Amino acid sequence: MAARPRTHKVNIPNLYCKLDRRTSKVYWQYRHPITGKFIGFGTDGDTAREAAIAANSMITEQQSKQINFLVDMTVKNTTNKDAGIRVSDWVNKYIELLQERLSEGEIKKNTFKSRKSCASVLTKRLPNVRLNNLDTKSLAGILDEYKAEGKTRMAQMLRITWGDMFKEAQHSGEVEPGFNPAMATRIPKNKVTRGRLSFAQWKMIFDEAETLQPYVQNSMLIALITGQRRADISEMKFSDVWDGYLHITQSKTGTRLALPLNLYLPEIKMSLDDVIRRCRDRVISKYMIHHSRSHGSSKPGDPVTGNGITRMFMEARNRCGLNLIEGTTPPTFHEQRSLAERLYSAHGIHTQTLLGHKNASMTEKYHDDRGADWITLAV
Repeated sequence: MAARPRTHKVNIPNLYCKLDRRTSKVYWQYRHPITGKFIGFGTDGDTAREAAIAANSMITEQQSKQINFLVDMTVKNTTNKDAGIRVSDWVNKYIELLQERLSEGEIKKNTFKSRKSCASVLTKRLPNVRLNNLDTKSLAGILDEYKAEGKTRMAQMLRITWGDMFKEAQHSGEVEPGFNPAMATRIPKNKVTRGRLSFAQWKMIFDEAETLQPYVQNSMLIALITGQRRADISEMKFSDVWDGYLHITQSKTGTRLALPLNLYLPEIKMSLDDVIRRCRDRVISKYMIHHSRSHGSSKPGDPVTGNGITRMFMEARNRCGLNLIEGTTPPTFHEQRSLAERLYSAHGIHTQTLLGHKNASMTEKYHDDRGADWITLAV
């Protein structure tokens, strides 16, 4: 005699189903692993499976916390390495400290999000390890995994965040002074593959952008003549101009700049005042970079977002068919900041002030053309 067919295969612990022959419906139930009581999960199989997986995970986590609590009680009065705060608990406290630093203006919102995400990696990977038991080998192993996946930049961010996390732990007395296994790991080397933008390439993209909305060319001109970041360009208003200067408060650093309107770039044969005048059109808007016609939910005069500026720059760049150096990726909108630095530097402008950098070493990074231009021998 053949076995009866099973149409509802259940391979999730504590999840059961039964057929009601009166209604021909299948009902799902979850058996609580501790109390043994059954909980009705309805007739939707997919929903019941998701709920059962979530319930199992919650109960396992709860049991783990209870075990940790009992262990902590036994070592509460000891001074050995079995005592001390666990990684998951310290990460939660560290995130609270980041929130305080954010509210006090010490760090920016993007920095808070980035460090919160990086700190949470340890919560997922080593939640129950004592903070003072974390060693360099464990952290290096995680960093190596990211590097092997080609996520070198992420590995750098993890190392920086973990280093800051241990510094806060030292300040709070959770670990011994000087204990920072993150800083003992090797610094991940990130090879930059993004190509620099030459002025000839910029001109090709600019000419191609003539077929697009006026703000595309205007944003490129603003980027080149001011050397500012995308986020600051999208926020520029005509009201920021007074007393012969364009006033900019950089969103990333808070640096306050006043650029003279007679700032002139010979390559484009325009001054900052000329570019701002060009941004004024028949459309009424308080923003320099604005829509001149309806686009999606945006109306004429509405500001163009940073993503919108980047997207249209990429469209113009892809259309003109740039010849790239082998092994490099196409230059982004941000590369105009480096191009502006190199052009102004050749004309004797103090580019560290122009870019708003606090130290010259950062400006030097922008000055490196990564082989984009020819090296000319002067005779």
